[in-house]
Amino acid sequence: MTTTAPTPGTVLVRAPGPHELHPVRTHRRRRALELSLAVAVPAALVLLWQLAADRAWIDPRVYPAPSTIFADGWDRAAAGELWPDVWATLKRVLAGYAVGTAAGYLLGLLMGSLSLVRAALEPLLDALYVVPKLALLPVFLNMFGLGEGPQVALVAATVFFFVWISTMSAVMSIPEGHRDAGRVFGATPWQMFRHVLLPASLPSVLVGARIAAGVAVLVIVASEQIAATNGLGHLIFDSRALFRNDVMFVGIVCVAVLGVVFSELVRRAGRLLTPWAPRDRGRGQS
Repeated sequence: MTTTAPTPGTVLVRAPGPHELHPVRTHRRRRALELSLAVAVPAALVLLWQLAADRAWIDPRVYPAPSTIFADGWDRAAAGELWPDVWATLKRVLAGYAVGTAAGYLLGLLMGSLSLVRAALEPLLDALYVVPKLALLPVFLNMFGLGEGPQVALVAATVFFFVWISTMSAVMSIPEGHRDAGRVFGATPWQMFRHVLLPASLPSVLVGARIAAGVAVLVIVASEQIAATNGLGHLIFDSRALFRNDVMFVGIVCVAVLGVVFSELVRRAGRLLTPWAPRDRGRGQS
């Protein structure tokens, strides 16, 4: 089969598509489709779960129907039995996240800017990074004793490494020409940080902070199952031991909601702090 190449002087004309002709309308339809899919897929899975429990395709004693889980969760929330555990977990996550984020950002900024500091500390931190963080819980128990200290320290240690790696990588990837421009204009160290390092590195730093937000919830729940007397992790573990699977799933749903809300808040805060950064294409553009 032979193809004929366009002759010189040929004008190729492409008709404008819907996105060019009606950008606002197309964008709204796209957003509506994305929202519909985001709601329809979980709803379909929940309905399938409900149907399987009603038809006894699965053992409802082990996998209670979503309606049973919702009713039990509503009753526990109305009676005030659920909120102390939610607040205990949330308080530990927020405290550990704040400490870990601040420490990871400051050290990442320092190591990304100073090669000697990076050479001195990076091997040690790399070795600590690969240690499962739950393995550090006995160490924190010895350091802080029983109570909130070990839980907060474990979350802080987990968040620290995510923020440290993203910050150090972001600072090291800043083009040297940006730094040279600051030096040419006689920028002070604070001005160099404020006008060069911070705006160039912050988008990548916030990506690491957003990942750390979800991981922080995972770690605190696992920690509460081992060394806590309250919190959602303790609720899940204790309910399973008592064969209260409906209460166990209430705790799991609360953890899922907490993780999604926390990650979304961090994402939105990042968008407000970095209006110059590209939008997250995976979540749609607005």
